[in-house]
Parts: sequence; C-alpha cells; structure tokens
Amino acid sequence: MESLIEFGYFGLFAAAFLAATILPFSSEVVLGALLINGMDPTALVAVATFGNVVGSVVNYGLGYGGMEVYQRKLSSTSKQDIDAALARYEKYGTASLLFAWVPVIGDPLTVAAGVLRVNLVTFLLLVTAGKLGRYVVITQMILHT
Repeated sequence: MESLIEFGYFGLFAAAFLAATILPFSSEVVLGALLINGMDPTALVAVATFGNVVGSVVNYGLGYGGMEVYQRKLSSTSKQDIDAALARYEKYGTASLLFAWVPVIGDPLTVAAGVLRVNLVTFLLLVTAGKLGRYVVITQMILHT
C-alpha cells in the first residue's frame, strides 16, 4: 500500500482499479494518504473514480465474454454471488448499478451486467455516478475530520 502512495495519482489509479476488479483491494487508504499529503482533492476524486470505473469495465467484459471462464479461472466470486447479483437485476433493474461501489455486492453486479449484456453507455453512466458519489463522500469525510 505504501508503495502505491509514493506514485501519487498513478498509485491511486492502480489502487482504485484493483479495488474494482476481482482482486480484494482497498483504494481508500491511498486516497486518504494523498489527501493528507495535500494533493488536489478534485483531481484525486477524478483519478480514483476513473480507475474504479475502468476496473468495473474489466468485470463487465469478463461477464460479457464468458461466465464460465470468469468463474473457473479468474474469480474468487462464487456462483452464488453472481446468482444473487442477477436476482438483484431482476428485482431492481439496471439502476442497481448505482451500487456497484458497495463492497461484496459491487463486483458481482458489474460482472452480471456483462452477462446480461446491459447497454455499455447505460452501464458507464450508472457505475460512474455511483462511484463518483462514493469518492466525493469519502473525500469530504477525510478532509473534514
């Protein structure tokens, strides 16, 4: 984690990207450290959001390209998690992608969006809105504590 902090914006992008993919990772620590070190909050939110959305696009692509390969070779996400995400889609529709930032359920949601062939523009708008909101709130919490 410390080594990512040393890389500033690139390190934050990497942390946010990894946090949104199939790897268990957290970008909040890197974001917080960079904020405390006086880096521009707006730029940090933009970089974190972009990295996190790119990671979600990777998940979408994995779901779109082949669920079996994703589950067998690449993921620690269980079939039950994916099935639960698919059930959320049935219940709440594509608006559930606004919650792609939520730990545990977010990654399966983005994979399920690929499996279901959700329109990519819709996917990007909803996922970006949710993740941007999350990073804005986290940034404000860190700056005002």
